[in-house]
Amino acid sequence: MREKLMEMLESRKEEMIEIRRHLHENPELSFKEDKTAKYIKDFYEGKEVDIETNVGNGHGIIVTIKGDGEGKTIGLRADFDALPITEEADVPFKSKNEGVMHACGHDAHTAYLLILADCLIQLKDQIKGTIKIIHQHAEEQPPGGAKSIMDSGMLDDLDAIFGIHVLPMAPAGTVGYHSGYSFNGRTYFKLRIQGTGGHGSSPHKANDAIVAGSYFVTTVQTVVSRKIDPLTGGVVTIGSFDGKGSFNVIKDSIEIEGDIRYSDEETQDVIDKEVHRITNGLQETFGVTCDLTYTPDYPPLYNDPELTSFVAEALDGVEDESITEVKEFPKMSPSDDFAYYLEKIPGSYFYIGCTPKGVEEPYFNHHPKFDIDEDAILVAAKAVGHVTCSYLNG
Repeated sequence: MREKLMEMLESRKEEMIEIRRHLHENPELSFKEDKTAKYIKDFYEGKEVDIETNVGNGHGIIVTIKGDGEGKTIGLRADFDALPITEEADVPFKSKNEGVMHACGHDAHTAYLLILADCLIQLKDQIKGTIKIIHQHAEEQPPGGAKSIMDSGMLDDLDAIFGIHVLPMAPAGTVGYHSGYSFNGRTYFKLRIQGTGGHGSSPHKANDAIVAGSYFVTTVQTVVSRKIDPLTGGVVTIGSFDGKGSFNVIKDSIEIEGDIRYSDEETQDVIDKEVHRITNGLQETFGVTCDLTYTPDYPPLYNDPELTSFVAEALDGVEDESITEVKEFPKMSPSDDFAYYLEKIPGSYFYIGCTPKGVEEPYFNHHPKFDIDEDAILVAAKAVGHVTCSYLNG
């Protein structure tokens, strides 16, 4: 089955690229992927599979491939939403939707999984077990689609789950992996500080919200430098300080918005506690009123060590010209809601090198000039195909 599957994938490389380019030209934002979801659903029309649409809190799609014999049940996931970015990449299949772009590679994720799934459907009489293909909406915008798909109960029977992400950290042909905590968790916060406005000439008759907010901005940076183990990772970013007023008026209220990243749950708990402590302290120190919105978005992504070792060994041991190197990648600071699957299902999220040929310093994911070496799409399909065959074969 493995040999036949790889032959089928190789023969459909151009089709994968064609699908990727179609999706790239027609990107849709999180929770608004109407046409993309229809495109995916239509792809499976007439095929011998069970299809569930509108899974979770949006356009999630689960396609169930039942093999001919008893065995384990695994999930393969790809996301399909785009980003609110105006594309600057010089490609003939540039986004047709102004201000929206597949700047993270989800178009490639969907392209590889559609063709891999179709090949597996054709080989279902040789499969021992069940494969659930998870086309997930809204990875880019919290609360995301993954948690709601998990909450649906449709994945409760999975023994393992696997996914990939294209990253321009290595050339096409490279597959990367990392065991344990691999992507950071993320929290959004907004702090509204209410003071008392007044005339700039009479500060003693007012209570300056800007001064209190400035103190918060500088103090919250000490959380990482003085409260977090330096061998772990944490970041507190102030992305917006909305305090615009008039030069001679003491501002009565301001709003601060920010982003927090943390490498593990212990670090998350420390930052959570300290941000709330500093906020409460502002009220006592400056006599202001604080309204803090503090919303954890995605948890840290934890790759099961045993299954990650299995992925590395399974791919390192194959003789496949498309997969030229299998190596450990470093722990990384981005976040991904694939973490919600891994909270309840053992699995591994691994990486596919996609640096464009001849480019020494590629634009990273989420850049308006982001692009990939499209050879990486076949690498993704074959890598996940190899892992699937190895896992189902025990």
